[in-house]
Amino acid sequence: MPIPEDVTGEEIDKDVRQELQSLPKTLADDVAKNLVMVARLLDEDPEGAYGYSRVALRLASRVAAVREAAGFAAYATQKYGEALAEFRAAKRMTGNIDLWPVMADCERGLGRPEKALDMAGAPEVHKLDKAGQVEMRLVAAGARRDMGQLDAAIVTLQSPELASNSVQPWTARLRYAYADALLAAGREPEAREWFAKAVEADRDGSTDASDRLAELDGVEFVDALTEDEAETEDDAEVDAEADGEGGDAAEEQKD
Repeated sequence: MPIPEDVTGEEIDKDVRQELQSLPKTLADDVAKNLVMVARLLDEDPEGAYGYSRVALRLASRVAAVREAAGFAAYATQKYGEALAEFRAAKRMTGNIDLWPVMADCERGLGRPEKALDMAGAPEVHKLDKAGQVEMRLVAAGARRDMGQLDAAIVTLQSPELASNSVQPWTARLRYAYADALLAAGREPEAREWFAKAVEADRDGSTDASDRLAELDGVEFVDALTEDEAETEDDAEVDAEADGEGGDAAEEQKD
């Protein structure tokens, strides 16, 4: 796959660059460029990111960072079995437990919420940092919802992190998940309150909490472009009618 000229490979994280030092220089550069493309496209063009991840994997399958990148690209394209295999490989290579929550979410994607819940209760969770533990809580709540256990999902999300007034990177998503679970359980007033709290914490627009809040409040958004197009069409109709009337007047004068 073509690599844009502005990609040098130097953009990757220094720890990943260090991992690639086990490879010959030219090969390491090629792998690095493909990993840069995976990171660049992952959110906006998951299929494109997946393509570059396969190239990197073909070039350096024994590098943990490559297996992890391939896992995230597969995960973004909902290839959950493939993603899980790559995450497991990366975990075996490094012994790092950080991928545990996303591995559990792959189990959900594969239709195995019970397995995800087993992972949520495993000793590995205690080794996660705070962000990882919150992520694991979100996955566990999702698994409960998959199983139709709405009340259990709500209880799973109730935590010191949810109650805290301080805004952390995970705060908006945690509040959003809680609001969504409340709404699914028919607790609309509480859901509205928590969607509003999610909006307060969502500084980078990582959720659509503002849209959900507006929907609960009965606010309808009209596409401005559509309005402009409608006005243009109305103006054209008025002009056409005026031209028609002018033509009729001219005919009358001739008569």
